[in-house]
Amino acid sequence: MSRRTVEFGCAIVIVGLLAGAAGAATTLLLHGVEHLTYHYSFGTLLTGIGGSSPVRRALGPTIGGALAGLGWWLLRRRADVPSLSAAIASPRRLPRLPLSIDAALQVLLVGSGASLGREGAPRQLAAALSDFGTQRLSLTQRDREILLACAAGAGLGAVYSVPLGGAVFSARIVLGTWHPRAVGTALITSSIAVAVAAPVTHLEHALTWPDADLSYLFAFLALAVSPLAAAVGLAFDKVMAAARPRSPLRSWLLIPAIAAAGLVIGICSIRWPELPGNGRSILTVSVNSSLTLGSAAVILALKPLLTALFLRTGAVGGMLTPALATGAAAGSVVVLALNGLAGTSIDVPAVSLTCAAGVLAITQRAPGFAALFVWELAHPPYWLLIVFAIAAYAAHGLRLLRERHAAEQPARS
Repeated sequence: MSRRTVEFGCAIVIVGLLAGAAGAATTLLLHGVEHLTYHYSFGTLLTGIGGSSPVRRALGPTIGGALAGLGWWLLRRRADVPSLSAAIASPRRLPRLPLSIDAALQVLLVGSGASLGREGAPRQLAAALSDFGTQRLSLTQRDREILLACAAGAGLGAVYSVPLGGAVFSARIVLGTWHPRAVGTALITSSIAVAVAAPVTHLEHALTWPDADLSYLFAFLALAVSPLAAAVGLAFDKVMAAARPRSPLRSWLLIPAIAAAGLVIGICSIRWPELPGNGRSILTVSVNSSLTLGSAAVILALKPLLTALFLRTGAVGGMLTPALATGAAAGSVVVLALNGLAGTSIDVPAVSLTCAAGVLAITQRAPGFAALFVWELAHPPYWLLIVFAIAAYAAHGLRLLRERHAAEQPARS
């Protein structure tokens, strides 16, 4: 066995351990900020918001936004924070400290109620720690790229307890390959990371699947849902692209701008407490069938708009769970309307998650990852993974057809 092989094997273990530590650290920090912002001791963010006063709901995200804005203003005056994908592909060492500080500010903002995903922070911190932990090993540039990409996916897997989802994210989305070396490394690092973070996450799934009497014919409904998921996913992508600044904002105006966005979502949360946070609260009430048609429609409109608002102010965060929440709200709207107006009895949780998988397939351009990630979040019956995959691949196919049609239009004219 060559020295390079031994060192690569050691690096795999190191990356898995450090990614798990990153996932545990960001989870603890997130929960600490949530409990401090909404002054509660036990339960989920939705529980904390529901038990807090209207004043705290409004001021908590405002103060958190101001602090995060201050942090980003100070950070961006002194350092550039590249996108993680660009940093991984670069032959140079990662800017570890800026990436780590940026990750902490993301957690601060999301924990205080911002409508952004929390998965970006553990990915950045895991990659930064892994770059430091493997710097003395003799690794080729390609080996280093594989390991850092796997660190990012393992960080994602650790915080959500989704080892397969984290591995597929590394291989398919970050690296864009199914090469056995990359896939095997991703599976090992993600599994180790989930195990290391288990004392903090308790391997709890983000969603609790209710007992439901579902037919295998539900797979046909997935095809019917896919056009809706494609439309919602494309609209979500378009809104986020329009809102995202072309270059990171560096002015002191970051402070009042992000604080104002926090105030907006804080005021909205007085009436709709599901809106703050990364989107888990919306997924929870969708799966628990706790939404009314009116609430689902309002959430469907407000969640992407609030997410876009935070992006416009210069804030940084993930897009996975906001996209999932938007898709789940869209599925809930359709099913609740059909059940209420047409007298049908379609299962709300199943359609909500099916639509969420389709929307995630559009926003991430990875239908396999979308189906697996949604299934691992809730762990419904195994055969529903096929249903989620049907919706995800059908929605993705509709996107490809749309792009092909758009590309052919200039040629015809």
